[in-house]
Amino acid sequence: MTSLDKPTATDHDSAGPDGARAAEAQDAKAVTEAALFEAFGGLRGMVETVLPGLLFVTIFTINKDLHVSAIAALAVSLLLVAVRLIRRDTVKHAFSGVFGVAFGVVFAMMTGNAKDFYLPGMIYTLGLAFAYIVTTLAGVPLIGLILGPIFKENLSWRTRNPGRKKAYAKASWAWGLILLAKCAILFPLYWWADTTQLGWVLVALKIPPFLLAVYLTWVFLAKAPPPIDVFAEMDAQEKAEKERKAAAAAQRDA
Repeated sequence: MTSLDKPTATDHDSAGPDGARAAEAQDAKAVTEAALFEAFGGLRGMVETVLPGLLFVTIFTINKDLHVSAIAALAVSLLLVAVRLIRRDTVKHAFSGVFGVAFGVVFAMMTGNAKDFYLPGMIYTLGLAFAYIVTTLAGVPLIGLILGPIFKENLSWRTRNPGRKKAYAKASWAWGLILLAKCAILFPLYWWADTTQLGWVLVALKIPPFLLAVYLTWVFLAKAPPPIDVFAEMDAQEKAEKERKAAAAAQRDA
């Protein structure tokens, strides 16, 4: 964003209180969008999530060869990590994809059932759904634990920002229920459908539920109070303490 695109303090003041509030709300939405992009990987993260499974089901649909399909999926996951390492990008999303694919490959190879390539990921999704719901019921919604450090608020929202805690709770409920709905579709297919049917449905359900959950999170947080920057507070306290000590030393010298 250039200086022409970004509203300045003068622009806010000249627009009056209503304009300043609107500008602050717009800035809050932009910050929320950036945090969600960082937390969930953005477009590139979605591609890295979908591509291995898509390659697996495509190859298996063509030749019904479990070994070739599994090795191809694992190879493309490793390639995605290598590309990120070469470009010196963050690798957390790519690495999580590699581990997920590796578990699926090992499980499918052990059982000899190609459908088991998808089972570890399905179990993880179910566990994650319950994690969102249980942590929300316990008063520490998981989405707040994920996004708190990114917003530089850590856990301050739990006791000092009730409006933000409520938004995190709503977002965590959204994630939990959306993932449960996804599992309600996939697990019956695991038992009743063949590998290709399950694979294509799973690929189709990778992105839409994720985008819906991210969108609802953005809606809830964009309307919530701004985060409390605990790092800025600590810096301010440290600076004030240094100034106090310097003043005390100067007074003693005088």
